[in-house]
Amino acid sequence: MNFIIYIVAYPLLWLLSILPFPIFYFVSDCLFVLVFHLIRYRRKTVQDNLRLTLPHLSDLERKNIERKFYHYMCDMFLEMVKTLTISEEEMSKRYVFTNIELIHELEKTNKSIILFCAHYASWEWIIILGKYIDYKGFGIYKKIQNPYFDKLIHDIRSRFNAELIDTSHTIKTVLSNESKGIKGVYAFVSDQSPMVEDANFWTDFMNMEVPVHTGGEALAKKLDMHALYLKVERKARGQYEATFVSLADEVKSVPNYEITERFIREVEKQIYEAPEYYFWTHKRWKHRDKNPKKLLKTEEL
Repeated sequence: MNFIIYIVAYPLLWLLSILPFPIFYFVSDCLFVLVFHLIRYRRKTVQDNLRLTLPHLSDLERKNIERKFYHYMCDMFLEMVKTLTISEEEMSKRYVFTNIELIHELEKTNKSIILFCAHYASWEWIIILGKYIDYKGFGIYKKIQNPYFDKLIHDIRSRFNAELIDTSHTIKTVLSNESKGIKGVYAFVSDQSPMVEDANFWTDFMNMEVPVHTGGEALAKKLDMHALYLKVERKARGQYEATFVSLADEVKSVPNYEITERFIREVEKQIYEAPEYYFWTHKRWKHRDKNPKKLLKTEEL
Protein backbone atom coordinates (compact mmCIF):
# COMPACT_ATOMS: atom_id res chain seq x y z
CA MET A 1 0.00 0.00 0.00
CA ASN A 2 2.82 2.41 0.84
CA PHE A 3 4.32 1.89 -2.60
CA ILE A 4 0.97 2.37 -4.36
CA ILE A 5 0.39 5.66 -2.54
CA TYR A 6 3.89 6.76 -3.52
CA ILE A 7 3.65 5.91 -7.24
CA VAL A 8 0.31 7.72 -7.44
CA ALA A 9 1.48 10.80 -5.56
CA TYR A 10 4.98 11.25 -6.95
CA PRO A 11 4.02 12.20 -10.56
CA LEU A 12 1.57 14.78 -9.21
CA LEU A 13 4.20 16.26 -6.90
CA TRP A 14 6.73 16.39 -9.72
CA LEU A 15 4.28 18.14 -12.03
CA LEU A 16 3.53 20.66 -9.30
CA SER A 17 7.23 21.30 -8.81
CA ILE A 18 7.84 22.33 -12.44
CA LEU A 19 5.01 24.86 -12.59
CA PRO A 20 6.05 28.50 -13.13
CA PHE A 21 5.85 30.41 -9.87
CA PRO A 22 2.73 32.49 -10.71
CA ILE A 23 0.74 29.32 -11.51
CA PHE A 24 2.41 27.51 -8.63
CA TYR A 25 1.14 30.06 -6.11
CA PHE A 26 -2.31 30.07 -7.73
CA VAL A 27 -2.42 26.34 -6.90
CA SER A 28 -1.45 27.24 -3.35
CA ASP A 29 -4.35 29.71 -3.17
CA CYS A 30 -6.72 26.92 -4.23
CA LEU A 31 -5.17 24.56 -1.70
CA PHE A 32 -5.75 27.16 1.00
CA VAL A 33 -9.50 27.19 0.28
CA LEU A 34 -9.57 23.40 0.54
CA VAL A 35 -7.47 23.14 3.71
CA PHE A 36 -8.87 26.13 5.58
CA HIS A 37 -12.55 26.14 4.66
CA LEU A 38 -13.40 22.55 3.71
CA ILE A 39 -10.99 20.18 5.47
CA ARG A 40 -10.45 22.64 8.36
CA TYR A 41 -7.11 20.96 9.06
CA ARG A 42 -6.28 21.28 12.80
CA ARG A 43 -8.21 24.53 13.04
CA LYS A 44 -9.04 23.95 16.71
CA THR A 45 -5.38 23.29 17.59
CA VAL A 46 -4.31 26.49 15.84
CA GLN A 47 -7.05 28.52 17.52
CA ASP A 48 -6.17 27.10 20.93
CA ASN A 49 -2.48 27.86 20.44
CA LEU A 50 -3.16 31.43 19.34
CA ARG A 51 -5.50 32.02 22.27
CA LEU A 52 -2.94 30.65 24.73
CA THR A 53 0.07 32.52 23.37
CA LEU A 54 -1.46 35.81 22.25
CA PRO A 55 -4.12 36.58 24.88
CA HIS A 56 -3.46 40.31 24.54
CA LEU A 57 -4.92 40.32 21.02
CA SER A 58 -8.59 40.53 20.17
CA ASP A 59 -10.52 37.60 18.70
CA LEU A 60 -10.60 39.41 15.36
CA GLU A 61 -6.82 39.90 15.38
CA ARG A 62 -6.23 36.23 16.18
CA LYS A 63 -8.62 35.16 13.42
CA ASN A 64 -6.68 37.31 10.99
CA ILE A 65 -3.41 35.65 12.08
CA GLU A 66 -5.03 32.23 11.76
CA ARG A 67 -6.09 32.92 8.19
CA LYS A 68 -2.68 34.30 7.22
CA PHE A 69 -0.97 31.31 8.80
CA TYR A 70 -2.97 28.79 6.79
CA HIS A 71 -2.30 30.71 3.61
CA TYR A 72 1.40 30.65 4.36
CA MET A 73 1.34 27.00 5.44
CA CYS A 74 0.03 26.04 1.98
CA ASP A 75 2.78 28.10 0.36
CA MET A 76 5.41 26.44 2.51
CA PHE A 77 4.17 22.93 1.78
CA LEU A 78 4.26 23.56 -1.95
CA GLU A 79 7.67 25.23 -1.68
CA MET A 80 8.93 21.98 -0.19
CA VAL A 81 7.53 20.20 -3.27
CA LYS A 82 9.18 22.84 -5.48
CA THR A 83 12.52 21.73 -4.05
CA LEU A 84 12.22 18.59 -6.19
CA THR A 85 13.21 20.48 -9.34
CA ILE A 86 14.12 24.08 -8.43
CA SER A 87 17.54 25.12 -9.71
CA GLU A 88 20.38 26.16 -7.45
CA GLU A 89 20.39 29.59 -9.09
CA GLU A 90 16.66 30.12 -8.50
CA MET A 91 16.77 29.03 -4.89
CA SER A 92 19.82 31.23 -4.22
CA LYS A 93 17.80 34.23 -5.41
CA ARG A 94 14.87 33.32 -3.20
CA TYR A 95 16.68 32.28 -0.02
CA VAL A 96 19.35 34.82 0.82
CA PHE A 97 21.85 34.59 3.69
CA THR A 98 22.55 38.11 4.91
CA ASN A 99 25.80 37.40 6.79
CA ILE A 100 27.28 34.20 5.36
CA GLU A 101 30.70 35.65 6.14
CA LEU A 102 30.09 34.75 9.80
CA ILE A 103 30.04 31.06 8.87
CA HIS A 104 33.22 31.51 6.84
CA GLU A 105 34.95 33.09 9.82
CA LEU A 106 33.85 30.30 12.13
CA GLU A 107 35.06 27.67 9.67
CA LYS A 108 38.57 29.04 10.12
CA THR A 109 38.49 27.95 13.77
CA ASN A 110 38.15 24.30 12.71
CA LYS A 111 35.18 23.83 15.01
CA SER A 112 31.84 22.39 13.91
CA ILE A 113 28.67 24.46 14.20
CA ILE A 114 25.31 23.69 15.78
CA LEU A 115 22.64 25.70 13.94
CA PHE A 116 19.50 26.11 16.04
CA CYS A 117 16.43 26.47 13.82
CA ALA A 118 12.72 26.91 14.52
CA HIS A 119 9.44 26.04 12.84
CA TYR A 120 9.27 29.62 11.66
CA ALA A 121 9.11 30.84 8.05
CA SER A 122 10.97 28.43 5.75
CA TRP A 123 13.14 25.79 7.37
CA GLU A 124 13.00 23.64 4.24
CA TRP A 125 15.02 25.87 1.90
CA ILE A 126 17.89 26.11 4.37
CA ILE A 127 19.40 23.21 2.38
CA ILE A 128 20.86 25.74 -0.06
CA LEU A 129 23.35 26.65 2.70
CA GLY A 130 25.48 23.71 1.58
CA LYS A 131 26.41 25.61 -1.58
CA TYR A 132 27.92 28.50 0.38
CA ILE A 133 30.08 26.73 2.95
CA ASP A 134 33.20 24.61 3.00
CA TYR A 135 31.95 22.42 5.84
CA LYS A 136 29.51 19.60 5.21
CA GLY A 137 25.88 20.48 5.93
CA PHE A 138 23.78 18.09 8.02
CA GLY A 139 20.08 18.25 8.83
CA ILE A 140 18.56 16.37 11.76
CA TYR A 141 15.17 14.92 10.88
CA LYS A 142 12.60 12.38 12.08
CA LYS A 143 12.16 9.40 9.82
CA ILE A 144 8.82 9.07 8.00
CA GLN A 145 6.96 5.77 8.38
CA ASN A 146 6.30 5.36 4.66
CA PRO A 147 9.78 4.27 3.43
CA TYR A 148 9.18 5.56 -0.10
CA PHE A 149 8.21 9.04 1.03
CA ASP A 150 11.03 8.95 3.55
CA LYS A 151 13.46 8.38 0.68
CA LEU A 152 11.80 11.16 -1.30
CA ILE A 153 12.19 13.63 1.58
CA HIS A 154 15.76 12.43 2.03
CA ASP A 155 16.53 13.03 -1.66
CA ILE A 156 14.84 16.45 -1.68
CA ARG A 157 16.67 17.72 1.38
CA SER A 158 20.02 16.33 0.24
CA ARG A 159 20.10 18.07 -3.14
CA PHE A 160 22.56 20.86 -2.35
CA ASN A 161 25.49 19.21 -0.60
CA ALA A 162 23.45 18.40 2.49
CA GLU A 163 23.04 15.13 4.34
CA LEU A 164 20.18 14.03 6.60
CA ILE A 165 20.67 12.31 9.94
CA ASP A 166 17.80 10.43 11.56
CA THR A 167 17.20 11.66 15.11
CA SER A 168 17.95 8.18 16.47
CA HIS A 169 21.44 8.28 14.94
CA THR A 170 22.37 11.90 15.66
CA ILE A 171 24.83 11.47 18.53
CA LYS A 172 26.54 8.46 16.98
CA THR A 173 26.94 10.22 13.61
CA VAL A 174 28.22 13.49 15.03
CA LEU A 175 30.74 11.74 17.29
CA SER A 176 31.89 9.61 14.35
CA ASN A 177 32.35 12.67 12.13
CA GLU A 178 34.33 14.50 14.78
CA SER A 179 36.59 11.49 15.38
CA LYS A 180 37.32 11.42 11.64
CA GLY A 181 38.01 15.15 11.49
CA ILE A 182 34.86 15.85 9.46
CA LYS A 183 33.62 19.31 10.40
CA GLY A 184 30.00 20.17 9.79
CA VAL A 185 27.12 22.56 10.23
CA TYR A 186 24.38 20.62 12.02
CA ALA A 187 20.88 22.09 11.70
CA PHE A 188 18.57 21.24 14.60
CA VAL A 189 14.90 22.29 14.48
CA SER A 190 14.76 22.56 18.25
CA ASP A 191 11.45 24.15 19.20
CA GLN A 192 9.39 20.94 19.28
CA SER A 193 7.93 19.64 22.53
CA PRO A 194 9.80 16.66 24.01
CA MET A 195 8.10 14.01 26.10
CA VAL A 196 7.79 15.07 29.73
CA GLU A 197 9.74 12.05 30.95
CA ASP A 198 12.62 12.91 28.58
CA ALA A 199 12.79 16.59 29.48
CA ASN A 200 15.61 17.88 31.66
CA PHE A 201 14.95 21.59 31.15
CA TRP A 202 11.77 23.67 31.36
CA THR A 203 11.46 27.34 30.53
CA ASP A 204 8.84 29.98 29.77
CA PHE A 205 7.90 30.06 26.10
CA MET A 206 5.21 32.60 25.22
CA ASN A 207 4.47 32.99 28.96
CA MET A 208 3.95 29.28 29.62
CA GLU A 209 6.40 26.88 31.20
CA VAL A 210 7.16 24.05 28.77
CA PRO A 211 9.82 21.35 28.32
CA VAL A 212 12.51 22.12 25.75
CA HIS A 213 14.89 19.98 23.74
CA THR A 214 18.50 20.47 24.87
CA GLY A 215 20.33 18.00 22.61
CA GLY A 216 21.83 20.71 20.42
CA GLU A 217 23.33 22.54 23.38
CA ALA A 218 24.61 19.30 24.93
CA LEU A 219 26.46 18.37 21.74
CA ALA A 220 27.84 21.88 21.33
CA LYS A 221 29.29 21.80 24.85
CA LYS A 222 30.55 18.24 24.69
CA LEU A 223 32.42 18.80 21.41
CA ASP A 224 33.17 22.53 21.80
CA MET A 225 31.13 23.61 18.78
CA HIS A 226 29.88 27.04 17.83
CA ALA A 227 26.21 27.73 18.56
CA LEU A 228 24.15 29.88 16.19
CA TYR A 229 20.49 30.67 15.67
CA LEU A 230 19.18 30.95 12.11
CA LYS A 231 16.74 33.84 12.03
CA VAL A 232 14.59 33.44 8.91
CA GLU A 233 12.33 36.25 7.72
CA ARG A 234 9.77 36.04 4.94
CA LYS A 235 10.14 39.16 2.81
CA ALA A 236 7.60 38.29 0.11
CA ARG A 237 5.96 35.23 -1.36
CA GLY A 238 8.77 32.75 -1.99
CA GLN A 239 11.40 35.25 -0.82
CA TYR A 240 13.38 34.81 2.42
CA GLU A 241 16.31 36.35 4.25
CA ALA A 242 18.24 34.26 6.76
CA THR A 243 20.59 35.78 9.33
CA PHE A 244 23.00 33.91 11.60
CA VAL A 245 22.81 35.03 15.23
CA SER A 246 25.52 33.96 17.68
CA LEU A 247 24.15 32.33 20.83
CA ALA A 248 27.50 32.14 22.64
CA ASP A 249 31.09 33.14 21.97
CA GLU A 250 32.52 30.25 24.00
CA VAL A 251 29.92 27.57 24.63
CA LYS A 252 31.73 25.91 27.52
CA SER A 253 31.82 29.15 29.51
CA VAL A 254 28.04 29.55 29.39
CA PRO A 255 25.92 28.09 32.24
CA ASN A 256 24.00 24.94 31.41
CA TYR A 257 20.80 25.54 29.40
CA GLU A 258 21.63 29.20 28.83
CA ILE A 259 22.20 28.60 25.10
CA THR A 260 18.85 26.85 24.83
CA GLU A 261 17.25 29.70 26.76
CA ARG A 262 18.72 32.27 24.36
CA PHE A 263 17.44 30.26 21.40
CA ILE A 264 13.91 30.20 22.81
CA ARG A 265 14.01 33.95 23.38
CA GLU A 266 15.02 34.52 19.74
CA VAL A 267 12.13 32.37 18.52
CA GLU A 268 9.74 34.17 20.83
CA LYS A 269 10.78 37.57 19.47
CA GLN A 270 10.08 36.48 15.92
CA ILE A 271 6.67 35.10 16.82
CA TYR A 272 5.64 38.38 18.43
CA GLU A 273 6.87 40.33 15.41
CA ALA A 274 5.02 38.24 12.79
CA PRO A 275 3.05 35.35 14.35
CA GLU A 276 1.54 34.17 11.06
CA TYR A 277 4.81 32.51 10.06
CA TYR A 278 5.07 30.19 13.07
CA PHE A 279 3.93 26.58 12.65
CA TRP A 280 0.81 26.69 14.83
CA THR A 281 -0.58 23.25 13.92
CA HIS A 282 1.85 21.54 16.33
CA LYS A 283 0.66 21.01 19.90
CA ARG A 284 3.71 22.85 21.21
CA TRP A 285 2.16 23.77 24.55
CA LYS A 286 0.46 20.46 25.38
CA HIS A 287 2.75 19.93 28.40
CA ARG A 288 2.48 23.49 29.70
CA ASP A 289 2.70 23.86 33.47
CA LYS A 290 3.25 20.13 33.98
CA ASN A 291 6.82 20.32 35.23
CA PRO A 292 6.97 17.23 37.50
CA LYS A 293 9.44 18.89 39.87
CA LYS A 294 7.13 21.83 40.50
CA LEU A 295 4.08 19.60 40.74
CA LEU A 296 5.86 17.50 43.33
CA LYS A 297 6.71 20.56 45.39
CA THR A 298 3.09 21.69 45.20
CA GLU A 299 1.90 18.29 46.42
CA GLU A 300 4.37 18.42 49.32
CA LEU A 301 2.93 21.74 50.41
